[in-house]
Amino acid sequence: MEQENQNLQDDVTETATEGQEVQAEETTDPRSREELLAEIERLAAEAEDHKTRYLRAQADFDNFRRRSRQEKEEFAAYANVSLIEELLPVLDTFEMALKTSEESDIKTLLSGVEMVFRQLTTALEKNGLAPIEAVGQPFDPNFHEGVMQVQSDEHPSNTVVMELRKGYRVKDKVVRPSMVQVSQ
Repeated sequence: MEQENQNLQDDVTETATEGQEVQAEETTDPRSREELLAEIERLAAEAEDHKTRYLRAQADFDNFRRRSRQEKEEFAAYANVSLIEELLPVLDTFEMALKTSEESDIKTLLSGVEMVFRQLTTALEKNGLAPIEAVGQPFDPNFHEGVMQVQSDEHPSNTVVMELRKGYRVKDKVVRPSMVQVSQ
């Protein structure tokens, strides 16, 4: 108990000494009370100005983020418009072929379907679609989907022998792998 009282007295003595040092510092400052108050007022105004600027910058950033999100959503909604515009003539040709199919022979209908196929292929190629070469190529799981293995004396092992479904890519991205038979 005596030890606690001694510690408490030491703390009070230290606090009193610190208070005297603070008073000594206050009395040694050459500025008057009015000058110090003016300095505090100036610093408070400066702090308020910084706070206002910060809040404006935060609001500007929030607005920028909202506008960016809206632009991104709008871009995604209308990204395919150019492709659709290129496919509309293909749709028109299909429509004409269906109307004339009742009155024409098979040869005319076949030439119409070939025309539609060419138009469709051209429109898709303009937009970056390219077929994946498969037959005779080494099997690559990145481009080919192997569904069967067959014995082949003509082709080396692990080579694509037959393409069952054509694969496509857009630039470097595979849209659909080729479905293939692979030699053993």
